[in-house]
Amino acid sequence: EAKRLQRRFLHKDGSCNVYFKHIFGEWESYVVDIFTTLVDIKWRHMFVIFSLSYVLSWLLFGLVFWLIALQHGDLFSDEEVTPCVANVHSFTGAFLFSLETQTTIGYGYRCVTEECSLAILMVILQSVLSCIIDTFIIGAALAKMATARKRAQTIRFSYYAVVGLRDDKFCLMWRIGDFRPNHMVEGSVRAQLLRYKEDKEGRMTMEYRDLKLLNDQIILVTPVTVVHEIDSDSPLYGLDRKALAKDNFEILVTFVYTGDSTGTSHQSRSSYVPREILWGHRFNDVLHVKKKYYKVDCLQFEETTEVYAPHCSAMQLEQKEREWNRTEKTREKQAEKSALEIKYSQKSLS
Repeated sequence: EAKRLQRRFLHKDGSCNVYFKHIFGEWESYVVDIFTTLVDIKWRHMFVIFSLSYVLSWLLFGLVFWLIALQHGDLFSDEEVTPCVANVHSFTGAFLFSLETQTTIGYGYRCVTEECSLAILMVILQSVLSCIIDTFIIGAALAKMATARKRAQTIRFSYYAVVGLRDDKFCLMWRIGDFRPNHMVEGSVRAQLLRYKEDKEGRMTMEYRDLKLLNDQIILVTPVTVVHEIDSDSPLYGLDRKALAKDNFEILVTFVYTGDSTGTSHQSRSSYVPREILWGHRFNDVLHVKKKYYKVDCLQFEETTEVYAPHCSAMQLEQKEREWNRTEKTREKQAEKSALEIKYSQKSLS
């Protein structure tokens, strides 16, 4: 028997409960894809990295200009000798010249002269490097601000999923809602059932099963109840109320959509474990039709009402329906046969 799932794979907020250890080439992969790394890290870490990139570049070129002045003898020479960088007499002066050059402050007190071609070359290199750093920082900041994570946080999944009858069929249902005034253009819902299984060698493996949804393509203007019909193709087909509560699966749900404000793709995620699935419940109505508009009662988004639902599994319910249909057909045939026998007996008597 497979061990019961102790830790959920996906948290309710959509974050994965996965920790990678001993990754081969971990730092190399982060450095090679540095742009994505900067977009993914937190804002405070990004601010520290950007600040250090500027400060270190100022210090580096300040050191270069100080060494040029030191090699040329500008730090201790007379004023009659033309220096490489005018008015640079210490490392502090060289640092200030580097800062003024890279930020294009242009105070005019310190400047490079025609005396040293190396100093001119360093000014050119620092100007090019400054453009590269500015472009990189602005691009990463804009990409981070335009990321879909904040938009995804406004998409809300119901905390509980419910199992109930819908058109006399067992269905698993949960809700998705978007509570921003600017809604998405289109969206698609996907659900997978994750279950731990133990093979013959005693190793635990993770099995993924797709759940077929009746309404996987939705436009989320109002909250939508996503429906999975528990039929013979469903991994929940043989589970009754007690078996479902004791099982070790987790249902992973994702919603991929396009926002109408930015046109970018977003993804929101959540999951449901057996203790978060209510058997014999249905969601309360949130949409009400008024005279001139539709009203959405957000207070009813999470609310459910207990309704009648058999405690048997969908498979058992279907078997009972087939048996009942066979019994009804047998009764009909017997009734027809009895009617014919009565008719023939009446004819023979006449």
